[in-house]
Amino acid sequence: MPAALPLISARRPWPAYLAALVAGVLATLSFAPFHLWWLGPIAVALVALDQHRLTLGQATLRGWLFGVGLFGSGASWVYVSIHDYGYTGMPLALFLTVLFVATLALFHALIFGLYRRFTTPRWAVLSFAGAWVLGEAFRSWAFTGFPWLLLGSAQVDSPLAPWAPIGGVYLLSLIVALSGTLLVAFCRRRWWAAAPLAVLWLLPLALPTHWTQQAADPLRFALLQGDLPQLSKWSAEGQRQAVNTYTRMTRELPDDVDVIVWPETALPMLAQQALPYLERLQATLPAQSALLTGIVQRDADDHYYNAIIGVGATRGEYRKVHLVPFGEYLPLDSLLRGVIDFFDLPMSSFSAGADSQPPILTHRIAIGSAICYEIVYPDLVAERARDSNVLLTVSNDTWFGHSIGPLQHLQMARLRALENGRYVVRATSNGVTAIIDDQGRLRERAPQFTPASVVGEVVPMTGLTPFTRTGSWPAWGLALLLLLPGLTRRFQRA
Repeated sequence: MPAALPLISARRPWPAYLAALVAGVLATLSFAPFHLWWLGPIAVALVALDQHRLTLGQATLRGWLFGVGLFGSGASWVYVSIHDYGYTGMPLALFLTVLFVATLALFHALIFGLYRRFTTPRWAVLSFAGAWVLGEAFRSWAFTGFPWLLLGSAQVDSPLAPWAPIGGVYLLSLIVALSGTLLVAFCRRRWWAAAPLAVLWLLPLALPTHWTQQAADPLRFALLQGDLPQLSKWSAEGQRQAVNTYTRMTRELPDDVDVIVWPETALPMLAQQALPYLERLQATLPAQSALLTGIVQRDADDHYYNAIIGVGATRGEYRKVHLVPFGEYLPLDSLLRGVIDFFDLPMSSFSAGADSQPPILTHRIAIGSAICYEIVYPDLVAERARDSNVLLTVSNDTWFGHSIGPLQHLQMARLRALENGRYVVRATSNGVTAIIDDQGRLRERAPQFTPASVVGEVVPMTGLTPFTRTGSWPAWGLALLLLLPGLTRRFQRA
């Protein structure tokens, strides 16, 4: 494509708008369950092309349209949560979903607008990639954060995957974004772009494949998936069904299982109510076994916690730190509580656990925990991994229904395993329950939407990957360094 060919201009912006929408959908296709990871750089190339030919307002709108395409296709599962399980009628659920997508798209609008306002096209190959990743980092932090559909999350099965233990998901995003801008340069007959592209994609062949080592003999884990109906779960009949289901499934396990894991809020009752059931069940199991379950705790001050507790050969507990807005706590509670049924979901008044909590101990190994949505936060999981040999996540993915959400959730759990060189054991209410090894590969997996038990070996690991040691700060710093030349030249001209 000749460099002088003006495909996009301020007088003819509609190709930019169309490209942005298409790019957002293509980005979604790079993630699970589609796994077309190679579309990530192409999506970036489509929105990076001729960005500086647009006015500030046009560039901002282009960013918003990309966000609409991305979240409208990739986070459509929020409609299922609101409508099917949030007791909300279709018109209001559709409105809230559109509002959710439109609001999230503002993050891309902001970044694209700031990029257009403060950078020069001369350094666009570097500065656009840097701005992209800093935008992802901001979205992962602002208003408690939404680190879903980060570009790097799609690369767990790609040739770029060996970069993950070095710099985590944001380094992967940076490489994908940089690949996209280099593709634009190459298509404009700047043949030099082929060299850095080749380095980014071929260097992983020379990177170490293992950064951590086996710490102890493998343990036999059993992960239970009860597949209980969400809408009746908290009724008296739902409580009896949960106790009977998980008790029966546990007693059917082989005797050589070391650790049994039930999913998030497996028993829909308070821990004080559940403990007699759990202790009676534990008394019938082999003496060496440990049972861990997600449960709701209430303390002496009437604070409720989404937690993991254990009985048998286990010590310690974990209380969820990063709560989900509207699902586990209600922002502006005094104003919104009671306005619509969706704002009165069961157990939507949780308190957050302490930021630093010791790992759960069993069979002389340490287990770092993340409940449900917490597994999508790379730095939170890295903090857990520093003091643990195995990572555990329990979740209630029933809220996603039959959407693509659970498969995206699983993909991010796989990346956490790869980033930290730790096995991840994942017990969910109706899928996807799985054992993931330290390379992010699925070792065992249950089918969705059916009661199932996953039994397999989990290897405790020791040692730290570079990412586990440092977290995301080096990747964010590198993104800032790539952005600075474009900023410097713009301010010099001003």
